[in-house]
Amino acid sequence: MTVASAPAKLLITGATGKVGQQVLKRLFSDEQFLHISVRALCHNRKLPEHDRLEVAHGDIAEQAVVQRLMDGVTHVLHLATCKETPERIIDVTVKGLFWMLEECRQSATFRQFVLVGGDAGMGHFFYPHPVPVTESQPHSAYPGCYALSKVLEEVMLEQYYIQYGLNGCCLRAPWIMEKDDFKFTLSFGEDVFGGPRWRDLVTAKQADEYQRTSTIPVLCDPLGEPIYRNFVHVDDLVAAILAAVDHPQAHQETFNICMDEPVHYSRVAEYLARTRNLPSVDITTPYRSTWLDNSKAKFKLGWRPNYDLARLIESAWTYQRPASEPRKVWYPG
Repeated sequence: MTVASAPAKLLITGATGKVGQQVLKRLFSDEQFLHISVRALCHNRKLPEHDRLEVAHGDIAEQAVVQRLMDGVTHVLHLATCKETPERIIDVTVKGLFWMLEECRQSATFRQFVLVGGDAGMGHFFYPHPVPVTESQPHSAYPGCYALSKVLEEVMLEQYYIQYGLNGCCLRAPWIMEKDDFKFTLSFGEDVFGGPRWRDLVTAKQADEYQRTSTIPVLCDPLGEPIYRNFVHVDDLVAAILAAVDHPQAHQETFNICMDEPVHYSRVAEYLARTRNLPSVDITTPYRSTWLDNSKAKFKLGWRPNYDLARLIESAWTYQRPASEPRKVWYPG
C-alpha cells in the first residue's frame, strides 16, 4: 500500500465476513495505516469496537442508505456479495453497487473504489481452459446467479471507468481459505466445506467408510485426470487489497489474486499420504482444470502470495479449533 499523508476514510461493505474481518485486523494493528479510519456496513453480524471504527447499518440496495454511507468517504472496499440467493442477488450486486458508484462519481472526497471479484466470472472449473487464465480473457460465467453477479459487478465497474474516468480496481479471487477450511473441503462427511459435495458422488456406504478413514478425494476431470483448481489464502488476499489501495499501478486495472500455482489434487493426496499416511480415492467429475495467472499483480503491485500447496495444507491440518469457535458458513449456498 502506498502510504498517503492525508487522512482517509474507508467504507467496507461485507465487513463482518471472512475477508472484511481480516482487513480490519490489519488496518488496526499496523502502524502504517494509522491515517485510515473505517466505516463498516454491517447487516446481521457485529464487530468489536475500535476508536477508528464506525459501524453503520442498512440495506445497500437503498439509495438513501448508500448516500449516508458515502458521506466523507475517500475509499470504498466492496466485499458484500450473495451466493446462490436469487431473491437478493440483484439488490446487492447490481443495485447496491450502482448506488455506490453513482455516489463515488459525484463525491468531492472520493479517491478509489476497490472491488473484490471472483473467478466465478471466468467459469471457475466448469469449462475447459487450455491455457492459463489471464485478466484479458472474456467473461464466461458458469450456470447460476452467483457467477453471473460477478460478471455484472466487473462490467459495471469497467463502464464507470469509461463513462466517468472513475479510479478503481478489481481484485479477482478464487476460493478463499482460512484456518482449517481446506481440510474440510476434502471431507466425505456432512461437515464438507463448499463443493463438490463428495458423499453425493459415491454410495452412502462408501462415503461413510471414506469419512471414517479420512480418505482424501482426488478431483478428476471426465477423462479421469486429476485437475488443478485455484485457491487463495485470506492473508494473501488481504495483503493484495492493502497493496492496491492508492497504488498508481492499480488505476482501472483487474488483477488475478491467487496462489502462484493452483492446487493439484493428486499432489494434495501425495503430500497427505507422505506426511499423515492418509489414503485417497479418485473421483471422476465433469469439472476441468483451471490455472489462474497472477503475474500481473506481482508485476504491477509488487505483491507476492506467501501460501504454496505445502503451507496451505499444513496450516489447515495443524489448526486447533477451540470449542468456543465453531465452524461458520459465511454465506448461504
